[in-house]
Amino acid sequence: MHPSQSELLKLKNLGLASVNILHSIGIRTQDDLHRVGPVEAFTSIRRRGINVSRVLLYALQGALLDVHWNELDPDLKANLVSEAEQLLSRKDRA
Repeated sequence: MHPSQSELLKLKNLGLASVNILHSIGIRTQDDLHRVGPVEAFTSIRRRGINVSRVLLYALQGALLDVHWNELDPDLKANLVSEAEQLLSRKDRA
């Protein structure tokens, strides 16, 4: 296992499949995820044609906050989804 994989695997909500997906978009460390942010990471994954659910978006946010994704405030979840949908729709129109 690559050292950056073990770093990301230590974060809440992230398993090997999620880490591999993150690696496919160039996110290899916690700092990378923090810099890119959960919404941009999620939309990058979706734009690559990888079919992931909103739970991954919540999981990425939870990983940065060190909380289980299911414990995120419903308003925060709604804001994350709204931001992601806006980004995805802009890219679709471009």
